[in-house]
Formats: sequence, C-alpha cells, structure tokens
Amino acid sequence: MCGAHWSRPLSRVTLWSGPELLAAMQAAFEITTRYCSKEMEAYGQCVGSNPSSWQTDCHQLKTRVAQCTSSHPVIQKVRAECAEPFLAFEQCLKQNQTSVTNCTDHVNEFLACADKVKVATLGEAVQQGV
Repeated sequence: MCGAHWSRPLSRVTLWSGPELLAAMQAAFEITTRYCSKEMEAYGQCVGSNPSSWQTDCHQLKTRVAQCTSSHPVIQKVRAECAEPFLAFEQCLKQNQTSVTNCTDHVNEFLACADKVKVATLGEAVQQGV
C-alpha cells in the first residue's frame, strides 16, 4: 500500500485517523491488489513465511509493491482520470467519520472509474499490438 498515494497539492493533504483511515486504506489496497497482484502476492507470502523477521526479509518485496503502484500505467491513468471520484470519496470520509459505511457508493464509483480506465488502457494496448 505504500506508494499508493495520490498526488495532490500539499494544502489538500489530509491526516486521517480511525475508521476514515481504514476506509481509505481499504480503497488503496483494493486498487493495489487489482493492478499489482503479483507483487502483493510475493510480499504477502514473504511476510507469512517470515513472521519474526518479515520487516527486514521482505523489505525488497515491499519496495517492489510501492514501485508497481507508482509506475504502473493503469494506476497512473487511474490517478489522472479518477481524481474526482476519489476526492468525492475522501470528502465523504471527512463528513462521515463515525460511519464510513455511508461512503460505500463513493468507493464503488471510484472503483468503477478505475475499471473503466483499466478496460480503456488494455484496449489501447491491444490496438497498438502490445
């Protein structure tokens, strides 16, 4: 999940806590697992296999997850094209700090946008013969 941050002006950076943070982390995790599943799986297996030393033993794999989330073309397009539904989700979290389940529709709109970006990006790749 590290590296799955959204570029935005410093004045808009929000410090989240409690349920708000959990919901934001869930959305970031879902996007990361959709587009960087190979890296996430390797990292998860490493953590599970090294319960007492995963922080050091799995650091390189954690870095790969972060690199994937910051460099994957689909995620870059999601950041650019889905900023509005993400900001709406973020605003909903601010307004519903004690009941983040009220933001389910916002999460779903963001994920639907991400899916559209994915389909469009993959379609472009097929047309280009990639």
